Amino acid sequence: MQQENRKLNFDVLVVGGGIAGGESALNLANLGYKVLLVEKELSIGGKMILLSKVFPTLDCAACITTPKVSEIARHPNITIFTGAEAKNITKKGEHQFEAVVLKKPRYVVVEDCTGCQLCEEACPVSVTDEYQYGLAGRKAAFIPFSIASPRAAAIDIENCILCGACERACPTNCIDFTQTEEEVLVKIKSVVVATGFNLFDPLKIPRYNYGKAKNIITSMQMERQLAPTRPYNTILRPGDGKMPDNIAYVLCTGSRDKSIGNPICSQICCMYSIKQAQLLMGALPMADVTIYYLHIRAFGKGFNEFYAQAQDMGVEFVKGKVGKITEKENGNLMLRYEDIEAGVVKEAEHDMVVLSVGVLPNMEISESFKTEKLALDPFNFVNQSDVLASPAKTSIEGVFVAGTASGPMDIPDSILSGGAASAETTSYLRRASL
Repeated sequence: MQQENRKLNFDVLVVGGGIAGGESALNLANLGYKVLLVEKELSIGGKMILLSKVFPTLDCAACITTPKVSEIARHPNITIFTGAEAKNITKKGEHQFEAVVLKKPRYVVVEDCTGCQLCEEACPVSVTDEYQYGLAGRKAAFIPFSIASPRAAAIDIENCILCGACERACPTNCIDFTQTEEEVLVKIKSVVVATGFNLFDPLKIPRYNYGKAKNIITSMQMERQLAPTRPYNTILRPGDGKMPDNIAYVLCTGSRDKSIGNPICSQICCMYSIKQAQLLMGALPMADVTIYYLHIRAFGKGFNEFYAQAQDMGVEFVKGKVGKITEKENGNLMLRYEDIEAGVVKEAEHDMVVLSVGVLPNMEISESFKTEKLALDPFNFVNQSDVLASPAKTSIEGVFVAGTASGPMDIPDSILSGGAASAETTSYLRRASL
């Protein structure tokens, strides 16, 4: 059941609360514009808030993100809708847009929740934790993760058995099972699209045996094991809980591969794999780390030095195309690969394999625009109509793009892109007042 539309007015609608969308929203809010920030997840911060460290400086990702997230959350000119999606964005005229924002019920009154986690302790239902990428479990009543913003509980109604244990445990009586979906009609003058990217699903490459071999994980699952808010206290093989001592990385999993529909380079995979390799050398000093690659693309400032540093630390780099991964009885993995430099096929055994998954476009937002079509590029990212002179401009006047919604990029470039989008939006809004 949906509640009837409320009507709200803002200057700018920012779709996506990751690092690029947050940067755009904060810049616009600091200039006095009223901003509505819509995020489909239960917390703002995007994927960056879930990372361990950033390359090539190895600064703490959460230490960078959480102050920014806190500033966004308390800014008087920013209204945040989490667990919400922007639907039916229509252009009514110059500097006139309307959007329907669907707010999904959290079944918790966020303003009254203290984040005490007593509901979580009382809940008898355990399910897989999507914020730990399936490495651990969570309760049906849960706080997404410890540094979430807002740090408030939510009820997973699909798995909830309606036993009432969370309601009885809640000291502020903030759990409300009467909440329903709500549609909010929003009038705005401009839109910033910062919907980010999707990660490649390695199930689409059956020869890698992901999902069947227990000790093959994705790079994001390894990222969670390395992060301060990690599910375990160390690095473990998910199959048997042992600490690995021979780890392999398979680069270009889902990138530069026409056969799976993504022929372009994802730009970040080489460097985040090298970053993780360096962190693993620190976390597991006795472990061997091997990176199987086609080309190392260390194109940014300090990237090549970072690559050389990993080599000096003892990370082994093998120029080879992995053709198949099979599981042995003890859970170890056999990698069959083409040694490109030697021109022969070889095999190597590792006790854990990390698939360095690539970046895919998030195409959902293009379907939300009804009166005018939001054009996509040949690779299904949001098309930049003038990538050199005005990289934030899209095919719709008054709609701007920020971050990886327009293509693969690293964190500094995403922040710059968010700043460019806010600058272009400001210029567009100022023309309305002339």
